[in-house]
Amino acid sequence: MAEISVATVKQLREETGLPLMDCKKALTESNGDKDAAVRWLRERGAKVMGGRMNRETSFGRFGLFCGLNQAAGAMVELKCESDPVAKNDEFVQLANDLARQLATGPGAATAEELLAQLSPGKSGKTLLEQRDELMNRIREVFHVGRFIRLEGPCAGYSHNSGTISGVLLSATGGTEEAAKDVCMHVAAMRPLALNRSELPVEEVERERAILREQALKEGKPANIVDKMVEGRLQNFFSEKVLLDQAFVKEQKLTVGAYAKQHGLTVNKYVHWELGRA
Repeated sequence: MAEISVATVKQLREETGLPLMDCKKALTESNGDKDAAVRWLRERGAKVMGGRMNRETSFGRFGLFCGLNQAAGAMVELKCESDPVAKNDEFVQLANDLARQLATGPGAATAEELLAQLSPGKSGKTLLEQRDELMNRIREVFHVGRFIRLEGPCAGYSHNSGTISGVLLSATGGTEEAAKDVCMHVAAMRPLALNRSELPVEEVERERAILREQALKEGKPANIVDKMVEGRLQNFFSEKVLLDQAFVKEQKLTVGAYAKQHGLTVNKYVHWELGRA
């Protein structure tokens, strides 16, 4: 059997990030062949983590790739088991690498299709290999959750304290700063729709019925109730519709007016919160 030097063990540890004892055992099992030891560690890690994949992953973050100068933007939900891991630099990179590849690559219909593609941040490795190696070092399970790609220029924002949320905004014109401001507004105010026409009909009709009942209880004449209801419905729109909401940074302006003032056209947005459908 080949002699395993301390230097070789340390070198393997530096390359893999795994404990010294694991690295020594891998080299011993591989008769001192470092490449074989790396494969041994990877296979052993996959076996260990494979038995844990049903663990609950209630923490995580949203990876983003976007820019008003980009051909597409993407957002990917990456989940893990604990809050400290969600803040780990390599976990953050994995989330963003997933989003970058989704936006700049051929696209993917499933998480498995995305993970099978080469990582833009780890040369020569697939995203699956990048994920599995990090899981093996950290000993936590990671799952790719929801993901979306929007064609055309996009802005984005990820909020990672308190409520974990991500916003991807399809927009044209304007500046990166203005577009990000709108994204931050979406994360804070949680609109139901971009404009009035996109509001769920049932939501509007439910609110209209409530307002009508209130007006009748106030003793308002029946012949003017409907006009009153339509007037009061404007308050509902200003609460639920993004372009009608008062802009959080400048309450005298609606989001629509703020966007217009900055030459920004908002086409679509996606707002997800971790752990919520």
